[in-house]
Amino acid sequence: MISIVFKLSQRLKNVFLWIWKQDGTPAERARGIAVGIFSGCFPFFGFQSLIGICLASLVRGHHLLAAMGTWISNPFTYIPLYLFNYKVGAFLLGQDSTLNNLSQLSQKQMWNEGLLISNRILLGSFIVGLSSGLFMGCISYMLFKKLHKKNTFL
Repeated sequence: MISIVFKLSQRLKNVFLWIWKQDGTPAERARGIAVGIFSGCFPFFGFQSLIGICLASLVRGHHLLAAMGTWISNPFTYIPLYLFNYKVGAFLLGQDSTLNNLSQLSQKQMWNEGLLISNRILLGSFIVGLSSGLFMGCISYMLFKKLHKKNTFL
């Protein structure tokens, strides 16, 4: 068990070193991570990386780090992330009376109520993606800036 934890910590350290060694200013790298996380919060499977890279081009962020930021959405986080996004959207738009309990929703009802569900999940994805992208972008920027000044490596 200890060897597994050690190997996992080594891999995590290697990922951080890889991120640190990417070309670009701290601001470019942080913008790439921020738009990647923003894009990863949307349920557009297969297009999240492409959207992240396009947004990185618009904000002059790091393309590779934007693609990596979309990994916030992966097979292990799909259900909790999109359920949370739906709940945020439902909170802001109001819960529809026909959608009181998602666990008892039949497939036919899901298709009939698809627009209501889509609106809530997309609004929630936008809010969660924007807030988490801004938060992680700021944290990344401060970390990159601090480490850049010290000229140190993790």
